[in-house]
Amino acid sequence: MKADKQKKLEAAGWKTGSAAEFLELDTVEEMLVNMKLAMAAEVKSLRAQSGITQQDLAKRLQSSQSRVAKIESADRTVSFDLLIRTLAELGATRFQIGKIVGSRKGSPQKPGRRIRKPLSRQKQS
Repeated sequence: MKADKQKKLEAAGWKTGSAAEFLELDTVEEMLVNMKLAMAAEVKSLRAQSGITQQDLAKRLQSSQSRVAKIESADRTVSFDLLIRTLAELGATRFQIGKIVGSRKGSPQKPGRRIRKPLSRQKQS
């Protein structure tokens, strides 16, 4: 976000921050979310590079197409085990999976900061 826009928003009473701040994630939770997002993005990328459909991958995983869609979108119901198994099924090595997990790819921190209304302007329940 441009600095002048951020200043205007803050002057109007808005609060800016990262997605992790908005969701009140601690550093461990943020790290786990980033790892999951990076692995899910790599599953989608490897599947596309391999030229196979979600349905084809689902058959290889003995799962469903909708489950593969959830894997690729890092759905909260998808376990790390399933992400790693899927990457391995797509040909990723242990070393490659380690690089994916250790990368910052998929990190919600850098692309932009989230904006929240100040508490005084939010509906009270």
